[in-house]
Amino acid sequence: MGRIIAITNQKGGVGKTTTAINLSACLAEKGKKVLSIDMDPQGNMTSGLGVDKDDIEKTVYDLIIGQAPIEDVIVRNALENLDVLPTGIDLSAAEIELIGVEEKEFIIRKEVHRIKEYYDYIIIDCPPSLNTLTINAMTTADSVIVPIQCEYYALEGLSQLMHTIQLVQERLNPNLEMEGVVFTMYDARTNLSLQVVENVKDNLNQNIYKTIIPRNIRLAEAPSYGMPINLYDSKSAGADSYRRLAEEVIER
Repeated sequence: MGRIIAITNQKGGVGKTTTAINLSACLAEKGKKVLSIDMDPQGNMTSGLGVDKDDIEKTVYDLIIGQAPIEDVIVRNALENLDVLPTGIDLSAAEIELIGVEEKEFIIRKEVHRIKEYYDYIIIDCPPSLNTLTINAMTTADSVIVPIQCEYYALEGLSQLMHTIQLVQERLNPNLEMEGVVFTMYDARTNLSLQVVENVKDNLNQNIYKTIIPRNIRLAEAPSYGMPINLYDSKSAGADSYRRLAEEVIER
């Protein structure tokens, strides 16, 4: 049975999508069967895994409004061992479409649970906000990984996110677990990065991944070529760190 992990942080620009793309790709590289679900209307995970948004007929939006079953939306073998549930900008309208819909928090869950057994890992990239789409991801997931950028305001908004996760646990998905926090955009040249890591460790009663993702130019370039880092520059520090993160996720 597939393990479903939501990657979420309502703060934008923290390496959330970068983590979703590269964790998915590195798990697939290790021979795991992976489904990557793009729940962010910006669709950066879709294009970052090499799926051309102009070529796809059905997206997560069609799934949410009941126009297509999940089997018709999945893009098979976007990479070796990796399928993608793509999205497009129309997903931003889903919030409005869902007003008044019964059990709207469980739409994705019902579909994903039908095909879950075909995958080892299902990775969901959430939008950078706490909305119906994020709640759908959390009701579907077994656990949550929160990427935190190594910068001064790292902890800001984190308590709100933890509160949301707790509410989802209490009311919608009692099995949801906090998988852990992963530090991103670490700059070894600055004392600030080090201070942030120490600060979060002291203040957060959470699992923290040993792997810390560095600030890395190759990581930033890869999405514009429609490739995860392990294919774009296999020997880069970014590729190394995401491979280590994938190993940690498998060990857990």
